[in-house]
Amino acid sequence: MQLSTMFTSACSAQPIHQKEGMKQMSKAAYARGMLLGLVPVMALVLGQGEVFMSQASAVEGIKNVVLVHGGFVDGSGWRGVYDLLKKDGYNVSIVQNPTTSLTEDVAVTKRTLAALNGPAILVGHSYGGVVITEAGNDPRVTGLVYITAFAPDKGESVSSLIQNPPPGAPVPPILPPQDGFLFLDRAKFAASFAADVTRTEAAFMADSQVPWGLDALNGAVSQPAWKTKPSWYLVATDDKMIPPDAQRAMSKRAGATVVEVKGSHAVYVSQPQAVASIIQQAAKGVAAVTR
Repeated sequence: MQLSTMFTSACSAQPIHQKEGMKQMSKAAYARGMLLGLVPVMALVLGQGEVFMSQASAVEGIKNVVLVHGGFVDGSGWRGVYDLLKKDGYNVSIVQNPTTSLTEDVAVTKRTLAALNGPAILVGHSYGGVVITEAGNDPRVTGLVYITAFAPDKGESVSSLIQNPPPGAPVPPILPPQDGFLFLDRAKFAASFAADVTRTEAAFMADSQVPWGLDALNGAVSQPAWKTKPSWYLVATDDKMIPPDAQRAMSKRAGATVVEVKGSHAVYVSQPQAVASIIQQAAKGVAAVTR
């Protein structure tokens, strides 16, 4: 029944003139009757309003974003991206994966996903790309975003992907393993990892490195999520850790939507706006496909 019809019915439910012999209805009783008649109308209007609000939220895109850091660093580097996404109304979670093994890092990421209410965009930087490639098979994940990251195929790992670097590619200054963990040479950290980050911030990142486990480096993907889910890839053209041509090859293989930005491996720190923009593009793109 249309709103106008219901409104008319409600208004006519109480007669204005009574039959002969009956006392005229008091004004107070009449008013009460009118209010009671309007209750269903108000409920319908409010209910439709909630539906419209729900539909409007869906049109805006996916609102859950999960950020996964890579090797040698922790989740604090996402702060600039986090602030921008939160400002635009996104629900952002940052995974503090231990980078001890791929199995453990995927488990930590899936725990974060399990705590969410609704679908999510899963974002990975560097080695974090391996993590999201495996963890992205979680049904809550609707899209993947790689930030100058590894995007391995089935059976591949970081170790296998870096075995044969292209001629002339810079070699990351990774020191020999210590008790099964890797570090970057502090003196060369800024030039290789964070060339476009402020000197003081790059120095802090070098001095606060998180040990990267060999089990994480050698962890192979069992089922790449990018084969079944849409993906986006931000190529950092001045990256000295993952050669830009290698990034382009992986993103092409994954069928990703690609954006290129002039930046270092730490582009997520130095250019948070560019990173936030591709994440928002993914969130809106996935929503458009699923509608």
